[in-house]
Amino acid sequence: MILVNDENKEKYIAFLQKHEKGHFLQSPEWAKVKSDWINEVVLVEDEKGNIKGSMSLLIRPFKNITSMMYSPRGPVCDVHDKETFAKLVEGAKELAKKYHSFIFRVDPDISNEDEEFKNIAKEIGFKIKEDVKDFNEVIQPRYVFRLNVKDKTEEELLMSFHEKTRYNIRLAMKKGVTVREGTREDLKIFHKIMIETGVRDNFLIRPLSYFEKMYDNLAPNYMKILIAMYEDKPIAAVIPIIYGNKVWYLYGASSNEYRNVMPNYLLQWEQIKLALANHCDIYDFRGVSGHVNENHPQYGIYKFKKGFNGDFVEFVGELYMVLNPFMNFLYDKFGMLYRKIQIRKAMKKEKEEGKR
Repeated sequence: MILVNDENKEKYIAFLQKHEKGHFLQSPEWAKVKSDWINEVVLVEDEKGNIKGSMSLLIRPFKNITSMMYSPRGPVCDVHDKETFAKLVEGAKELAKKYHSFIFRVDPDISNEDEEFKNIAKEIGFKIKEDVKDFNEVIQPRYVFRLNVKDKTEEELLMSFHEKTRYNIRLAMKKGVTVREGTREDLKIFHKIMIETGVRDNFLIRPLSYFEKMYDNLAPNYMKILIAMYEDKPIAAVIPIIYGNKVWYLYGASSNEYRNVMPNYLLQWEQIKLALANHCDIYDFRGVSGHVNENHPQYGIYKFKKGFNGDFVEFVGELYMVLNPFMNFLYDKFGMLYRKIQIRKAMKKEKEEGKR
């Protein structure tokens, strides 16, 4: 088993950024954001010492008794190279013994249509969590829109959007909405708008300190803050992540005021232009619901992102190995209940703060 250390770290980062399956969630910078988890990275090299595959593992200990192991958007390798994938998994299982992990989860950046990969994963010992539709059932979104921006021009992309989407982008500019790049200090503005959004749409918001930690570890090379201004007021903001050949729309927030001047459309367009400026291949709009029924409460997000004419992608979803059935049973029964109670408390607190 080969682990990333100070001697091979730069080689690992270079591999991650160049590989088509490279992902910011697999990066050392993201592991620092998640510093309440233990991070280990397993590598597989060829006979010449070149990296063939990698898998960053986040390990959450519970009272030094047990732990859960998770590889967000791992592995990074030729996904049909069974030998490399199996070696990465064997390395993870060795670490699972060290940390007494009761479960090992991965949610790779691989299409659900890839039956060859699914068969390989099952042969290695994974089970696949099937038929997941909503955001709150998964750690990473199973359904996203992705826009291919490789070798495209701004004009080509703009003309590919739905007519109403183009109209709303131009309307925002005509109304005088502008977008500026923010600093660390502007995270306070972003977070205030984010709380307003969370109260309006009833979802949990992370504390300001989390976004500051993100900024300290990812900005300015990998993380940006873009703020939409109207009449000298910040009315919406987004956080895009730039890593390897992709840009991800990671967080977005909008004020209850001035939604009629369409700042969210302009912010998406600015992020797409950011992907072009960084010579990326993909702009990832991140999660949408798997339900496309117009009566579903998350349909509005789906419709908004669909207007940019990206590809609707369903990932293979969560793959998991239960390593200690008894501890996994206890977690399923009591761990999730505890988490739901904590989420309810946090949402109640945020609503109270939003009313102030």
